[in-house]
Amino acid sequence: MWFIGAGPGAPDLITLRGARALQTADVVLYAGSLVPEAVLEHCRPGVQTVNTAALDLNAQRDWYARALRHGWSVARLHSGDPAIYGATAEQMDLLRTLDLPFEVIPGVSSFTACAAALNAELTRPDVSQTIIITRGSGRASPVPEREALGLLAAHRATMCVFLSGRQLETVVQELLAHYPPETPAALVQRVSQPEERQHRATLGTLLDGLTLSEWALTTMVLVGGALGEDLSVTSRLYDPQYAHRFRRASDPETDAGSAP
Repeated sequence: MWFIGAGPGAPDLITLRGARALQTADVVLYAGSLVPEAVLEHCRPGVQTVNTAALDLNAQRDWYARALRHGWSVARLHSGDPAIYGATAEQMDLLRTLDLPFEVIPGVSSFTACAAALNAELTRPDVSQTIIITRGSGRASPVPEREALGLLAAHRATMCVFLSGRQLETVVQELLAHYPPETPAALVQRVSQPEERQHRATLGTLLDGLTLSEWALTTMVLVGGALGEDLSVTSRLYDPQYAHRFRRASDPETDAGSAP
């Protein structure tokens, strides 16, 4: 039994280990509301696939129990990485009660895929060395009050807000309580998929001119000074004067004298 991170949606952004597990599985369970069917191209021909979007935990348990009785290998595909907003812990507890061994195979998270799509580094020297991953509060999984967006925003770190498309106005207002309006921000929808859309602006103008209903699903909000494209800050890591165990610091005078 495997829990496999399917990645953000593009079928070639699943890991090699995840793809190999899919190629050997007898049954593949996947959340069709989040995992594009294109990812299933890694399955072997004739494999039994089950869209779990309409199944509650008891119905999924039935599949696991059936697989155990028949000796089937099972792959459970989760969007992004199973460690983030995957509701995997409750399934792992269920498998332990069935004495069904499992392995977790990590995947590419949508927040790193969004950074890649924006050609952005989320941590920049003297700007932000912290990334806060959070989400909009929902009926299925409310956010604890101590983790309210307004409290997290006080750090002004780079923030990636998952599952926030239906609450964009509220999210932006809460962020503006601490981030300056000129802070770089972006919306990315269905990252890495054919329908991907991006919108970059400052936090204060992020929603100007948008039809918010068009961004209601599968949208991430990213905000923070590190997203700025005109930053002149650089890391010391590759500074010629910075020495570490793998590289000596250069001497400008000596190096200049030895130049051809």
